[in-house]
Parts: sequence; structure tokens; C-alpha cells
Amino acid sequence: MTKNALLDAAEAVLSEHGTQALTLTAVADRAGVSKGGLLYHFPSKEALVKAMVARVIEEFDDLIASYLGGYDDGTPGAYSRAYVEATFEILTGEARAYRRWSAITAAATDPEQAEPLNEAMRRWHGRAPGDVAGPVSDPVAATVVRLAAEGLWEVVSHAPELYDEEQLAALKRRLLDLLG
Repeated sequence: MTKNALLDAAEAVLSEHGTQALTLTAVADRAGVSKGGLLYHFPSKEALVKAMVARVIEEFDDLIASYLGGYDDGTPGAYSRAYVEATFEILTGEARAYRRWSAITAAATDPEQAEPLNEAMRRWHGRAPGDVAGPVSDPVAATVVRLAAEGLWEVVSHAPELYDEEQLAALKRRLLDLLG
């Protein structure tokens, strides 16, 4: 059993049953391993939650970086464009991605456990207008676009049936158009 499979099981428990149901026993049962097998990889519930938070941050950072790599150095709003592209890749991808964000949000209620996510939010949303691949013609619009993408992510994580592929594609186009 891999760590990722155990993290997937923990996310499924959270997504389907809420934070009260997140116990090591429930995760082990969901993963089809003994509690000892789970404890080998994650010695406590806190370690499991920490790994879930770290994984979602790392995966989103990697997606942003992959999209940033596709822009020229002078592309205005490249970071915000990459942020939107990464967000919509998650929103239109496999269902596990929806589960992950809501699971991390639900699990990270402890201030100590939430700090890595809080730091990532500060980094994702606190970017200066001119950093990464050139200036932004309208820094306020870039902020609004990133916040709208973040809000959409939150809504879709709780109600994935709300928007179909066509609606999500139209929203993505509009957000990217707002960046100029």
C-alpha cells in the first residue's frame, strides 16, 4: 500500500462522511489495510492530515509552475493566467481532485495543521503585480480573477454537479479574458 493510496482513502472518508469520521481506523478500513499498516506510514492522525495538506499544496504549485513554463518572460499576467489554468485543470479533472480540496479544507481546522495551507494561500494570492513573467496591466483585475477562481474551486468542491463542461469552459475563457 502506497502513501498516496492511504491519503486517497483519508480524503474519501472526509469527503463522504466529514471531519468527525476521520479516524485512523476508518482510513485503514477504507484503504483495506490493517491499522498497523497505516501507522507504519502515518504514526498519528496529525501526521496523516499534515501529509494531505502538503500533497495538495505541492500538486497545485506544480500545476502552476507547469503553466508558467508555457509563457514568454514578458507575458503580462502570466502568474494569474497560470493560476486560472491550474485551477481549471483540477476542476475539470478526475473527481479525486474535487475531494482533495474539500478534504484539506475540512481537515485543516487546527491552526497548526492549517498553517502550511495559510502560507500557500498568502503565496498564491499575495503576489506583487510585476513578479513572474512581466507586469500585469491591471493588478486589481488579476486579484479578482484569482479570487474568482478560488471561489469557484470552493463551490465546485461542494457541488460538482453545479457546472457542466461547457459552463466551466465559458467561465475559464471569461476569467482569462479579464486578464487582457
